[in-house]
Amino acid sequence: MKARILVVDDEPRMAEAIARALVRSGYECETCANGEEALGAFERVGADLVLTDVRMPGIDGLELMRRLLAIQPGLPIILITAHGEVRSAVDAMRRGAFDYITKPFDNAELRNLVARALTLERLQRENQWLRRELGARHSDGIICESPAMRQALNLVERAAGSNASVLIQGASGTGKEVIARHLHKVSPRAAGPFLAVNCKAFAEGVLESELFGHEKGAFTGAQRSRPGCFERAEDGTLLLDEIGEVDVGFQAKILRVLQEEEVQRVGADHPRKVNARVVAATNRNLKEEITAGRFREDLFFRLNVIPIHLPPLCERREDVLPLARHFLARHASDGGRVLTLSSGSEAELVSHSWPGNVRELENAIERGVVLARSGVVRPEDLLLDSSVHPASTPAAPTNLQEALDEATIDAISGALDKAGGRRAEAAELLGIDRTTLYRLMKRHHL
Repeated sequence: MKARILVVDDEPRMAEAIARALVRSGYECETCANGEEALGAFERVGADLVLTDVRMPGIDGLELMRRLLAIQPGLPIILITAHGEVRSAVDAMRRGAFDYITKPFDNAELRNLVARALTLERLQRENQWLRRELGARHSDGIICESPAMRQALNLVERAAGSNASVLIQGASGTGKEVIARHLHKVSPRAAGPFLAVNCKAFAEGVLESELFGHEKGAFTGAQRSRPGCFERAEDGTLLLDEIGEVDVGFQAKILRVLQEEEVQRVGADHPRKVNARVVAATNRNLKEEITAGRFREDLFFRLNVIPIHLPPLCERREDVLPLARHFLARHASDGGRVLTLSSGSEAELVSHSWPGNVRELENAIERGVVLARSGVVRPEDLLLDSSVHPASTPAAPTNLQEALDEATIDAISGALDKAGGRRAEAAELLGIDRTTLYRLMKRHHL
């Protein structure tokens, strides 16, 4: 993708000349006449680099730099100065500016400086991504900054050396299977298989065959004998996910396997000994299910030897940003990109309620990776509101102006989508000049 550069100068001829020189080098440029306009453009579509004159009325270049770095730390900013402003520019470099260039300058000098700034910024982002990816791999993908998750992980590691059954309870999307896999990996059974079966996904008859196996000819279609999950998890770990969804009648069969440590295949005459550690997981409150008569109390006590509770993500906000960065590194890598989260995105992630827990967070980050136009994922890329609250049906326009405005917004949005966010190309598709497109986008808050 082309690097996007904001050129900020209150002298229109100077701004246009700089933009033309950079466009010829393959960059996408937008010119802004003052600091206020530049802040609006940055908040609207972002930038990979900002070139700004130091001396401007209103928000000058130094104040613009301060505000931009507060929004996106590390953003490359190059100051354009006159000879008498060099001392201020050098001081600004101590406060975060990448470099400065003094008027008059030639285009080659400008292009070299811009290329150096963008290359260094890309390398810094790649290094940041590599550090995060390495840390995520070494931590086995489990993020636990919050006290509640540290306590759960500590319990997992203390229980790992035993063969005791483990019951993991927590809302959907809290990471119950991740915890079960970690328990297996740090246990003496790590060399054995780890099998996970979703009890909710099978009808009772199919579930029995899946868990216990069947003999050849036991039912129509059983053309050969097949071991069940209990046998295939021999010397390893078997996760019974969604155990709370199992019918009470079938719960008695699972209880018998746990008590006798043997299974009888469907259609078999004799049971077989099994040696698999059982971990069960559920998003239901099993004590309430017992009271309602939907879950056997004796099976609950057999499973609940080591109880592990995973709190919802809204109760462990310390984990939100570490998890988000972990998912960002993974999905950006899959897409061959190097991305960071803007400060606005991080604030929105921390304040979100996360009814879908960690799974919803990963989905939001994956969306952000797909929709990000530059090297930074912004709040609008995450689409958090639309992922939680269904969009309401818009009211029909009540007059001609509203209808025209609605048609204009639809046309611009469609052109921008077709052009991949490149506004010059979108303007060509719409048959208007770029200045007109910018004016319409600003008017309609696009």
